[in-house]
Amino acid sequence: MRYSVFAGGKRLRPALCAAGYSVYHEDYTAVLPIASAIEMAHTYSLIHDDLPSMDDDDFRRGIPSCHREFGEAMAILAGDALLTLAFETVAACRNFPPDKLARAAAELAHALGTQGGMIAGQVLDLQAEGRSLEPQTLEAIHGAKTGALLTASVSLGAYLGGAGQEELEMIRAYGRKVGLAFQIVDDLLDESDSKDRERRKATYPGLFGVERSRRLARELSEQARDAVQPLGKQGRLLMEISAFLETRVR
Repeated sequence: MRYSVFAGGKRLRPALCAAGYSVYHEDYTAVLPIASAIEMAHTYSLIHDDLPSMDDDDFRRGIPSCHREFGEAMAILAGDALLTLAFETVAACRNFPPDKLARAAAELAHALGTQGGMIAGQVLDLQAEGRSLEPQTLEAIHGAKTGALLTASVSLGAYLGGAGQEELEMIRAYGRKVGLAFQIVDDLLDESDSKDRERRKATYPGLFGVERSRRLARELSEQARDAVQPLGKQGRLLMEISAFLETRVR
């Protein structure tokens, strides 16, 4: 579990959670347990993604993937344990009222689940291998597989920070745009992956080509910033995260 959680990475999801909270509180220390739980849940998904029965990847973040280092059975257990620990961490948090934590746990579970969440996206992605896809189908896959947890990350931070319904809708719109932009950027950075090409994985460069995919990522990043423009200087971290994603495709 520690091997995979502390292997590095961008920590984008916990950063988004902290950024959502920082719209309402300069010090985001209180939300760090929730941000950490989100990263644990994300890491569980990466461990399981890398398994031979899924993407069969030997490396993750520049080191051997969990199942290559510890064996397939132990990797499955490590992923299961991280998901369990994520919800234990949310439940154990004492920085927010119990009703808010209950809603946070439910929203995190929804973002990971089968009703438009990450697992639904993974199922759709597996079913799409080797098939020709319409753009709206590809967007639905990535919106669930990647976008749902990214959106939940930022909206949970904002909700726990005290966002009202109107602001939550703005921040969720930001999350959906950032989530899709992030997936397109990842697709672009993985364009040289011969395994993905062999399996005819559903990707934006595969459907639209590299240049159009770059343009789409930039447009989505701009739309994300537009969505939270009304927050003014309180939305500074959200704007900076979106701008950072855009620089990865230049």
